[in-house]
Amino acid sequence: MKIVVIGGTGLVGSQVVRNLTEHGHEAVAASPQTGVNTLTGEGLAEALDGAQVVVDLSNSPSFAEEDVTRFFRTSTTNLLEAEAKAGVQHHVILSIVGADGIDAGYMRAKVLQENLVKDSGNGWSIVRSTQFFEFLNAIADEATVDGVTHVAPVRFQPIASADVARFVARTAAGTPLDATIEIAGPEVFGFDEIVRKHLAAKGDEREVRTDLDATYFGARLEDKELVPLGEAQLGEVSYEQWRAAQA
Repeated sequence: MKIVVIGGTGLVGSQVVRNLTEHGHEAVAASPQTGVNTLTGEGLAEALDGAQVVVDLSNSPSFAEEDVTRFFRTSTTNLLEAEAKAGVQHHVILSIVGADGIDAGYMRAKVLQENLVKDSGNGWSIVRSTQFFEFLNAIADEATVDGVTHVAPVRFQPIASADVARFVARTAAGTPLDATIEIAGPEVFGFDEIVRKHLAAKGDEREVRTDLDATYFGARLEDKELVPLGEAQLGEVSYEQWRAAQA
């Protein structure tokens, strides 16, 4: 099949393209770098010509609620309209475990994106993932105030981006689910525990303070919000395996 990967030059997208290509599909990496812009519509018709599947891994450059809402509404609407004209049969998006429970603007925008896809009348699949190992550094930096990193002691089940790409590629190559699946890493940690462990492994001496009032995407967390609550497909790569691979 011809499968167009929006955001196909990014962390997950480049791996999705590689996985699909290795399995014999014509995987097209579409992004502003390759002349495809979902906000303006530039290059969309040409990229989608002859495609059976679109995988949307795009993301807003700004996480401010107004900006991210505008991004996902405009980008997703443009994509779905272009897909209808091109005869695309399956739309896949990557979303976030707990998006509909966390009181944050970014999460509300992701739910908006999900609902636009569900209401499109086309075949769709939503893959909701927990946070990536690769983003632990950014999470720690965002949580640091005056040299102290504040993290809530809630359950956290991060996943390697390689596992995310494998699940997304497998979903894209299959028939539309018309449903949402959840994926997560093979291990459950305390959020504060894994951030502390990760910084120590890097030789980063910042204090990680367990803080019930610490926020995530601007929202206070409940214990159940960052882990799948029902059945989930689990990745293969443990944190220690991922760390070893980085080294």
